[in-house]
Amino acid sequence: MNITKENIDALNAVVKVDIVADDYQEKVTKVLTDYRKKADIPGFRKGHVPMGMVKKQYGKSVMIDEVNKLLQDSLNKFITEEKLDILGNPLPRVQDDFNWDADTFSFEFELGLAPEFDVDLKGKNKVIQYNIVATDDLLDEEVKNLQTRYGKVSSLDEATLEANVTGTFVNEEHEINKKATFLVKDLKGKKNEKKVVGAKVGDVIELDTKKLFEDDNKLQYILGVSQDVAKDLNTTVTLTIEEITKTEPADLDKELFDKLFTDGSVSTATELREKIKEDAEKQFQQQADQQLLNAVTEHLIENTKFDLPASFLQKWLQTAGEKELTTEEALAEYEKSEKGLRYQLIEGKIMKDNDIKLEYQELVDYAKGFIRTQMAQFGNMNPEEKELDDIAGRILQNQEEAQKLQSQLISQKLMTFFKENMKFKTKEVSYEDFIKEVYK
Repeated sequence: MNITKENIDALNAVVKVDIVADDYQEKVTKVLTDYRKKADIPGFRKGHVPMGMVKKQYGKSVMIDEVNKLLQDSLNKFITEEKLDILGNPLPRVQDDFNWDADTFSFEFELGLAPEFDVDLKGKNKVIQYNIVATDDLLDEEVKNLQTRYGKVSSLDEATLEANVTGTFVNEEHEINKKATFLVKDLKGKKNEKKVVGAKVGDVIELDTKKLFEDDNKLQYILGVSQDVAKDLNTTVTLTIEEITKTEPADLDKELFDKLFTDGSVSTATELREKIKEDAEKQFQQQADQQLLNAVTEHLIENTKFDLPASFLQKWLQTAGEKELTTEEALAEYEKSEKGLRYQLIEGKIMKDNDIKLEYQELVDYAKGFIRTQMAQFGNMNPEEKELDDIAGRILQNQEEAQKLQSQLISQKLMTFFKENMKFKTKEVSYEDFIKEVYK
């Protein structure tokens, strides 16, 4: 057997594999001998079927099978030994004059080669790193929410601006029939307020859905419709009032603090605000880090220039999936996935050049940390180590879950690396401004 490689250009190559009878004959003979021992053919005792008959019946199919096995094994071995960094899989070239009755065979495969490039982490255009702070307004709002949540609820005879109204919203045309509670002062416009203020239990009120609430997203929740429907909904709903209450906010005292923090870590209003600020900014940091990783990804894709074997990859995409794609479908798929492929190559290059690795034990520990957090949410603050090990083992046996956790951990490692090795343009913003700037 002889294997040779011819470079077409820096990104494309052809590998030729020449196979002669001596390369496969021994294995073919062994398989046919086993067939002969097991063959059950009328007129012959088991194991005594003439070899000529076995060859005639099975010889060609066995030979084709063994040649294909040899071909695949030798091609994979060649790629590994030659340290070829390929994209996709080798594509066999169609040979119109190929003949399985010959003694020797020649096969050709097209290869798409990964490009060589350098990654510049010190580009001129710096990425923005957001530092999201919890503003006094946000803290005021959160303290107010906590006071309301733990406040004393009392019934009212009629609705006021400060009242909570519970009722059922109905519109048959749009299949709306939803019981919900809302705060009267959350309504938008004097017209709507006027309809509700003074209403009593049992009253039926007609309300226009367009701009019904100050917060546009509230309509989606209150009426139980999708975001798309809520966005364009312009109709009338009837509200049948079933309950009217008022909440007296809880005092900022020891009783409230002990309900919120059973460990006694908060004993004053100032400490409460500090705790809220600390917890909020921890959550903000996660969002800021995700945004930073997204921004770095876009920055690296835009500033790391290299060519790809586009024609090869489009051809490979035609047969890579369960369903064969047309040329036009493969082109569309390539254009959709090109950006992701580019970052995959950049990420691999960064990890290789900087010896960023992921050990299995790291993945296990990460999975256990994830499980510990989940269990804490359900009140189990101190799970046993063996229980964590067992659950982590089961999760990592699921290939899809294991890949998801692996991807998250790699992102964490890369985020740490980028923070240590790239210079960012820092910007301090409120959460509201962060949302406006990043998500437009």
